[in-house]
Amino acid sequence: MEYVPRAHNRTPNAASLTRALVVTLAAAILMGGLVVFAEVQALVVCISLLACVFVMLDFRFGVVCLIALMPLSASAVFPHDMAGVTGLNPLNLLLLGTLASLLAHGLPEGGWARFAPRPVVWFYLVPLVVAGLLGARHTGEIPSEFLTTFDDSASYLRDFMLKPALLVLFALLLGAAVARSRRPESFLVPMLISVWILGLMTLVYFYLSGATLAEASSATDRTFFSPLGLHANDLGRYYTVAYALMLFTAVATQDYKLKIALAATMALVVVALTLTFSRSAFFGFLLVNAIFLFSQRRFLVVLLGAAILAALAWIAPPAVFERIQFGWGAGLDAISAGRINEIWLPLLPEVWKSPVWGSGLGSTMWSDAMRGGRMEMVGHPHNAYLATLLDMGVVGLGLLGAYFLHVWNGFRRLSADTTLSRTQRGFFAGAEVGLATLLIEGFSGSSLTPAPEQFYLWFAIGMMYGQLGRVRPANPSPMP
Repeated sequence: MEYVPRAHNRTPNAASLTRALVVTLAAAILMGGLVVFAEVQALVVCISLLACVFVMLDFRFGVVCLIALMPLSASAVFPHDMAGVTGLNPLNLLLLGTLASLLAHGLPEGGWARFAPRPVVWFYLVPLVVAGLLGARHTGEIPSEFLTTFDDSASYLRDFMLKPALLVLFALLLGAAVARSRRPESFLVPMLISVWILGLMTLVYFYLSGATLAEASSATDRTFFSPLGLHANDLGRYYTVAYALMLFTAVATQDYKLKIALAATMALVVVALTLTFSRSAFFGFLLVNAIFLFSQRRFLVVLLGAAILAALAWIAPPAVFERIQFGWGAGLDAISAGRINEIWLPLLPEVWKSPVWGSGLGSTMWSDAMRGGRMEMVGHPHNAYLATLLDMGVVGLGLLGAYFLHVWNGFRRLSADTTLSRTQRGFFAGAEVGLATLLIEGFSGSSLTPAPEQFYLWFAIGMMYGQLGRVRPANPSPMP
């Protein structure tokens, strides 16, 4: 299963660097001219194109940029179009440039089969494409309230099939980068940067909003972070998985500089996660810590962890406990924030319309319950498993379940692989817990198909594929 990396791993020679310098200078001149006439929009385009120049020298540069920027791309502060073209944005340009660079320098031996392993293709991408094509036939049945970024079959496929698949493409590009790199742990650095960007965005927004903790925790209005383009529950899922990855890595690693960086980042995540006031995120956070303490065999680690959790509970503001206790004593529907009676029960009969292969991605939007006004006006069922049954049927749910089982087995195998460093083993142990937590949180929201809040899970999947296909070249590249 091993292969010898091709010329891509060679250090760029003088001629390559000279060409890059010339192109960079030309791009700088073009940038200056365009900014005068087209202002900021042209600046965004030129910066994106300039990044692609360095990406063409080594596709791993693009992967590093994607790790740092991709979580931010789901927010409203990130540009989502260029020159008025929806879908043409810096992130997609960087993704395509990174893929083009990889192809230009040659895929590893094994070609596409090694780049995109069969489980991700047949268990995950194929069901996604089939469900997208099924759903494209129903765009004319979707209520106008949902037609915000799409209004025909082509734009529907762009938003519901192609855009989610880009997250999978990112993971595969990361896997190729890890397989060709000397120190896979180096990719944790841009991951930490991305967490800081996301966390600081949350904190700064909360501060500038002038809101009180009671206002941010309001159970009647969960759209506090909507101006950022993100829902509080989605932010919470970002933080939960990132926290799991960092917690297990921090305890396992023997690199004390990394330990300090991870500890500082986890502190930021705890504060940012608290400000989301997402009950599913609170539950996920407690679950991650419970599994961590249960998995430890060292008494001092367990004692210290329990003490830290007790201290956090002691200093937590009352609004946190009020949010956790929302709906208690008023029945399951109240605890579920109305999901049972207003969403799940009205949608259950829809499963039988196409129980085998489903009705297509986003089928909640054109369901009889939605068009008949028998359910709350929402575009998804707030339950990942019900959404998959509706959209992909029993076959799709089984295939996606098989894929995540494949991923969990990969994480488990690598977390016990003694040929890996302690840092890597800790990371994959955290990935196991992060996956389990995300799947459990799926009962109250998110999806089993790719979604922005799954970014850190797909980061871990990319690291897994890279490590499983990794070799140690005779002359390793000096790149990370």
